[in-house]
Amino acid sequence: MSQALFQIENLRVAYPRAAGRGSANVEWAIDDVSLTLQAGERLGLVGESGCGKSTLGRAAMRLLPTATQIAGRVLFAGEPVFEFSPERLRQFRGEAVALIFQDPMTRLDPLMTIGEHCIETLRSHQPHLSKPAAKERAIATLEAVNIPASRWAQYPHEFSGGMRQRVAIALALLLDPKLIVADEPTTSLDVTVSAQILRELTRLCQERQMGLLLISHDLAMVGEYCDRIAVMHRGKVVEAGAALKVLTQPQHEYTQSLLQAALHVQTGQRGQSAKGEAILHPAAPHPSSSPSLQFPIPPSPLLRLQNLKQHYTLEQNFVARLLSQPTDRTIRAVDDVTLDLYPGEILGLVGESGCGKSTLSRTILHLIRPTAGKVEFLGQDLTRCTRADLQQQRRQMQMVFQDPHACLNPLMTVGESIADPLLIHRLAAAAAAKEQTLQMLERVGLTPALSFCNRYPKDLSGGQQQRVAIARALITRPKLLICDEPVSMLDASVQAQVLALMLELKQEFELTYLFITHDLWVARFLCDRIAVMNAGKIVELGTTATVFTDPQHPYTKTLLEAAPLLSRLQPPLPNESYQN
Repeated sequence: MSQALFQIENLRVAYPRAAGRGSANVEWAIDDVSLTLQAGERLGLVGESGCGKSTLGRAAMRLLPTATQIAGRVLFAGEPVFEFSPERLRQFRGEAVALIFQDPMTRLDPLMTIGEHCIETLRSHQPHLSKPAAKERAIATLEAVNIPASRWAQYPHEFSGGMRQRVAIALALLLDPKLIVADEPTTSLDVTVSAQILRELTRLCQERQMGLLLISHDLAMVGEYCDRIAVMHRGKVVEAGAALKVLTQPQHEYTQSLLQAALHVQTGQRGQSAKGEAILHPAAPHPSSSPSLQFPIPPSPLLRLQNLKQHYTLEQNFVARLLSQPTDRTIRAVDDVTLDLYPGEILGLVGESGCGKSTLSRTILHLIRPTAGKVEFLGQDLTRCTRADLQQQRRQMQMVFQDPHACLNPLMTVGESIADPLLIHRLAAAAAAKEQTLQMLERVGLTPALSFCNRYPKDLSGGQQQRVAIARALITRPKLLICDEPVSMLDASVQAQVLALMLELKQEFELTYLFITHDLWVARFLCDRIAVMNAGKIVELGTTATVFTDPQHPYTKTLLEAAPLLSRLQPPLPNESYQN
């Protein structure tokens, strides 16, 4: 057999201990892991958040803090990575191995345009390349991930979360690396763009003999695009093998539990928890529901959007305006949306990244003022509210952002972040706020609560940060919760637990959800109605069953066809561990 492209041998990683903590026993985040990746091979690394997947990827590229304790070896084409000189290491990162981060903003500088990112990446590694040649190559790579050339001069904050992730993927592909370490590369992307990018990565692996280490919690996606799968649990690889065999004939009980949770969300029915227990989840009384369900007369909408618009104009400098042809440079992020959301309802909003979902949610909350139209909440027109009235209404409307960093202050502890809304709205004194914070941490599964309460966001995994964001949004007991991809960063088992928790909290606190997601199976599991958004418009709206069984719009059909599904790989085995 030829020499392996990438080899990890008995790798162990322990992070520096916080001051005041004992040091008698080393806590290994990665514990004796060995993996091999051949040229052209695609290896999927799966496991729950916090199991060590991201740490493994960063350790392999020497991106961990200098005080981190590391044992074992990492070989790239037979060369020991841990012995590279600074100059060789700089060449190794980017040209030989590229890393796609879970959070694209850890790769993007907010003070640089997208074009500047591309030019800097190319010319820092290939200084002989002229600026026009670099721009031509960069634009071609951006267009390969569906970023048009017209967005070249824009900044990261002007892009949706999914579009920022596409830019990060393009930056990784610019230098034609031999190996890509992709850490949740499609977490923020819709199913159509995810499929396009993963097909492109698959093609590149085959044509250029490029290796791919795909770190993900999406079992269906990994099964569809990877040759082999390694399952991690508590820092160890507990099972590894051919993708189809691992997903259809799992040997380890932890792998079986992951599959059970994923199948529960993808094929399970609303009204059951992740353990198969019944959950009271009365469907919302809205006019578009099936008459056979015998709902009561619909009440007034909790939230009403009427002809809502949010338009942006791409600015040009004076010289560009003189030289360019007059064209319409307006981005219609939200284009004449009319929608009603009823009390107790879960309305799913689905569509591709960049279609306007997140912009719509921010416009509803008046984090950005609408270009035109009306937003009514609890019968009050928010477009006419004073600043004081808006603050009072926002107590009743909370949001779980797609990126947990958007609402977590890195200088505040987890406990301080969660308690902050209670103090801002004067809902509790400091002692009572701390008690409620500990209770909410328990409710979202962060235990022991006191330990998590005193940590900072940087000390948590991506999935744990997202659970903190959910706890922070729920602490004021709002009537409306706008959830922008709230479980996109969670693994299958935790995702099922959080979805079950959201259903329980909905019942307990009489919540209404606007649930924004690109995961169609999560939307089917959770939502009463589905609104499909494309290019700023609602192109289809109906009950969940109708949209999934009898889609009317061609775009809806395209979304459903592109969504990866575990049951498509092979019919589930007759094993009772998969049954709920």
